[in-house]
Amino acid sequence: MDIKQIRNVGIIAHGGAGKTTLAEALLFNAKAVDRLGKVDDGSSNFDYDPEEIRRKITISTSFHHYNWNKVEVTLADTPGYINFEADTRAVLRVLDGAVLVVNAVSGVEVQTEKMFGLARVAGVPMIGFVSKMDKERADFDKSVAEMTEILKVQAVPVVLPIGREASFSGVIDLFRMKALVYSGDNGDFAVQDIPADMADAAAKAREKLIESCAEADDTLIEKFLEGGELTEDEIRSGFRAGVLAAKFLPVLCGSSARIIGIAALMDLINFALPDPSFRGSVAGSNPKTKAEEKREISEKAPFSAQVFKTLADPYAGKLSIFKIFSGTLTAEMSPLNSTKDASERIGQILRLEGKKQKTVSSATAGEIVAVAKFKETTTGDTLCDPKAAPVLFNLPEKTEPVISFAVRPKTRSDEDKLGVSIARMMEEDSTIHFRKDAQTNEFILAGMGDTHLEVIVEKLKRQYSVEVELRTPKIAYLETIKGKAEVQGKHKKQSGGRGQYGDCWIRIEPQPRGKGFEYVDAIVGGSVPRQFIPAVEKGVVERMAKGVIAGFPVVDVKVTIFDGSYHTVDSSEMAFKIAGSLAFKKAAEQAKPVLLEPIVEMEVIVPDENVGDVMGDMSGRRGRVLGVDARGKSQIVRAQVPLAEVLRYSSDLNSMTGGRGQFSMKLDHYEETPAAIAEKVIAEAKKEIGEEEEE
Repeated sequence: MDIKQIRNVGIIAHGGAGKTTLAEALLFNAKAVDRLGKVDDGSSNFDYDPEEIRRKITISTSFHHYNWNKVEVTLADTPGYINFEADTRAVLRVLDGAVLVVNAVSGVEVQTEKMFGLARVAGVPMIGFVSKMDKERADFDKSVAEMTEILKVQAVPVVLPIGREASFSGVIDLFRMKALVYSGDNGDFAVQDIPADMADAAAKAREKLIESCAEADDTLIEKFLEGGELTEDEIRSGFRAGVLAAKFLPVLCGSSARIIGIAALMDLINFALPDPSFRGSVAGSNPKTKAEEKREISEKAPFSAQVFKTLADPYAGKLSIFKIFSGTLTAEMSPLNSTKDASERIGQILRLEGKKQKTVSSATAGEIVAVAKFKETTTGDTLCDPKAAPVLFNLPEKTEPVISFAVRPKTRSDEDKLGVSIARMMEEDSTIHFRKDAQTNEFILAGMGDTHLEVIVEKLKRQYSVEVELRTPKIAYLETIKGKAEVQGKHKKQSGGRGQYGDCWIRIEPQPRGKGFEYVDAIVGGSVPRQFIPAVEKGVVERMAKGVIAGFPVVDVKVTIFDGSYHTVDSSEMAFKIAGSLAFKKAAEQAKPVLLEPIVEMEVIVPDENVGDVMGDMSGRRGRVLGVDARGKSQIVRAQVPLAEVLRYSSDLNSMTGGRGQFSMKLDHYEETPAAIAEKVIAEAKKEIGEEEEE
């Protein structure tokens, strides 16, 4: 396939704007499918996952393709909800163009702005499409004005709507200056003269379009300003240059459900959005020398590709989806995975058609295809020709989770299968993080939001027959001391035969925060024999792990053994270990024990207007604001705050900022817990310890 005849296009939008319905309309109008798939009745070619059908939202990007006027277009229907935007970000890295969908009724929404920003960062040229023009309160002019105002981009109509709401019947093509009037709901239209009552509006809109095209090219703007008439070729040349350079956002409109305005969009995708070669090359390195290297995006260069998405099916196995950047792939090849330094077998090359796949004999530069059951390959890995200049492409940035829950398997069988099942899901979704907390002994599941974690739990049950409950995770508190104490720990037991005798005197005192545990041997004169001194330390360390006031580990303590006594027959390592444990417990209780809570450092990125709200909220969470820095059109609030106060911060920040905020956090240090809060934590911990002992 000629790379110039390929388009890889993502449909991006705020959730519910009509992305998937538009993608379905594009397939249907190109006759790639024989019936119009619908989200509402579960017949969509894109939203086919049971969780997507039930929730009526896109959770994971899916792919299909159509051919329009000899151009092969691969469509990527991406998620629009904040919980799943990491998937959209990952896919945008390999797309060459995007259609930004705006709901004609609700206009530019929170995630519209976010998706526009993600596409801009990825360097993806865009076309705007105002959907649902046949709905009540649909307003094309308002939507275009909001794009200009909120997205800070020059939004330029390429068509004008004919009729409003239920009477919406077609569009005026401002390039051809003709009316495309639709009849029926199958995409049929007639080309007519512009209605007389719209002639002036069309002339003004065309003038603006020509001006925008001229501004995209220095030679054209000179001619335009001097009053010269631009030719049709010059207008189109300036238009395409403006779209590729993101000088303006061309905007069309239509009704996906009634297939109105879809043909005009398809023509513009072919004409204005670039083929994969427009990026020139892909940055990478030599896997052996690590020297920087660029691979030309061309059919003539050696084969190279990068896996950007993995679908894991418990029955069919793993499906690796990748974009070929250069060369040609055939089923007989055994490409090198240069990330893992492993060879892979192809078997079959698959073109994606929703939940189905079609086998092809080969694929070339620019195409997005898939291969099933790779043994070593995972998301982000590079595939290349092992003989002709191997290359290693840069890995995408990792997306850190924003919310964590404790996972409790319902049965022993569920617990046995949990780790393997989650590992399979993590192959598919890199935003899932899973671990066992060594201190609290809980399984911790982290993800991008409440809905994301709910979907994971549903999938575990449906695909892997693993049932779990989500709970608020325990906080990993610590204990320490503020004072000093000297005590005796004595273990003496006599019961027929050999007894047990261990006796030690220890001194405990606090260490600076973060210094850890220190054990000092200050025995003189052999009051405790050398061989028993390590046993006392063992007893102390075991007791520290169990805690003194609430069952949390004790840290930052210096323990000195300075005296004791022993029995020549009854003393043993075990006896001195028990003595050390008793001594530490007694000493810690006398040395002003306190509870320490984890403090996290947070970076909260919010629009300017929300900075005050976020800073005030941080103060209410016992946080300390460290500073505020500007980043583009947003502000970064840096703060330190107790972890216990921000366990559900994701949903709270969404409420505060209308979904436009984002944050990251990392453990910074531990601080003494305020007395009133410590009392509650200690009481709750003791209650839990009591319940566990009863069990």
